[in-house]
Amino acid sequence: MNMDYNRWLKLCSFFLFLSLIVPLSPAADRITARNSLSGKQTIVSSGGFFELGFFSPSGNSSKNFIGIWYKKVSLQTVVWVANRETPISDTLNSELKILNGNLVLTNEAKSPVWSTNLTNPISANLLEAVLGDSGNLILRESIPNNSTRVLWQSFDYPGNTWLPGGKISFNKKNGTGQHLTSWKNGDDPASGLFSLELEPKGKQYIIKWNGTQQYWTSGTWDSKQQIFNLVPEMRLNYIYNFSFVDDSNESYFTYSVYDNKFISRFVMDTSGQIKMWTWLENTQQWNLFWSQPRQQCQVYAYCGKFGTCNQNSLPFCNCLNGFQPQSRSDWGLSDYSGGCVRKAPLQCERAGSTKKRDRFWVNPNMGESEDIMTILDPRLERNADEEQVRKMCKLACWCIQDDEYNRPSMGQVVQILEGVLDVNMPPMPRSLQVFDDNQEHIMFFTESSMSQSSHAKSNSSAISSKLESTSSSVSAGLSTL
Repeated sequence: MNMDYNRWLKLCSFFLFLSLIVPLSPAADRITARNSLSGKQTIVSSGGFFELGFFSPSGNSSKNFIGIWYKKVSLQTVVWVANRETPISDTLNSELKILNGNLVLTNEAKSPVWSTNLTNPISANLLEAVLGDSGNLILRESIPNNSTRVLWQSFDYPGNTWLPGGKISFNKKNGTGQHLTSWKNGDDPASGLFSLELEPKGKQYIIKWNGTQQYWTSGTWDSKQQIFNLVPEMRLNYIYNFSFVDDSNESYFTYSVYDNKFISRFVMDTSGQIKMWTWLENTQQWNLFWSQPRQQCQVYAYCGKFGTCNQNSLPFCNCLNGFQPQSRSDWGLSDYSGGCVRKAPLQCERAGSTKKRDRFWVNPNMGESEDIMTILDPRLERNADEEQVRKMCKLACWCIQDDEYNRPSMGQVVQILEGVLDVNMPPMPRSLQVFDDNQEHIMFFTESSMSQSSHAKSNSSAISSKLESTSSSVSAGLSTL
């Protein structure tokens, strides 16, 4: 009898020991004060649509992130990242937990690397973080009468993805807003160079490079047709229900899908384009439904300094003759933002003491960011607003588009001239391509390295960023072959 009792006592002691050293598994869709998430543990929304846990986009075990992805999509597709700027290396000893009134991610050293950063802490026993079927992670407080109060939600802090039910907004009171920011590259969710945001007047959406250079706009909202003026595709609203709200406090754009089984997302892509993707169950692939700007080479500075962008080749980016990628590893990940660097320095004053000589080289069929004021009548002595000149040039090219459907109406022309509507960069009409095909750019190279870069003499459609040290009298930069 005593032997059976001793065995039972040892067994109870063993399970008590396990309960003390093994963390409690999180509830199906939430994290509370009594459990945390670490290692390969995940939580799943109640309907099984989304999952939250640790992931590594590159498969590199030293760079891990807390993210949310689709549960019912066979290709892991991350829609939100908590610690996008601060990866962790050890997921087993890192934790996502309720701590000091916040949802906090700590690393293996127990140091916080990400937090919801609420300034008025609430008792941990009253808090829970719940993953919803919309993909929204909500930190909420339990209050009397079995109700809850939302304290923080991931939809207010979007990354590169905009899900149905989320919004992109601008707060007119404090000048802040929610915007999408691209990943650095496909393997790194850190903030990239491209962002989609609502402009300060709260009337239209714009895409910016590096937070400064605007290169695309949606045009203003047409409340009658329920579309943005420069996005006519929005008329195809049998799938999506778009809504634009503009009041004295804020402006924001949101959308929903009529059929909740339809999986869709907007993404501010590393390509610098805003893209809408839909999931095709029969092929188990993402289908590109819509993107802007339509052409890759319309994205500002996509190929970086001394890079060329050719819409008719893959990859789109190449280096000018005499240059090479600044980072081949980044280019391998389709991150061309670092641009190109010289293969060899120019000889300049050393030319007299060496057999190498600097010479000019003609590069045909190229375009670049130039001084648009040179097209003005010289008698005006540059007495004109540069932005107005750019607007008139773009408007003129829209008016002679080959496809009549792409030409603006007279009413839209008037609105553009009055500043009510903005205008995007138009595709080049066929009638103007003959002039573009005859363009030549003069490059400067070192004679002995000419053979190294003969491949760069293929036609290119656009230089994607301004070249260093350009002269207003010469429409080209200097390069070393």
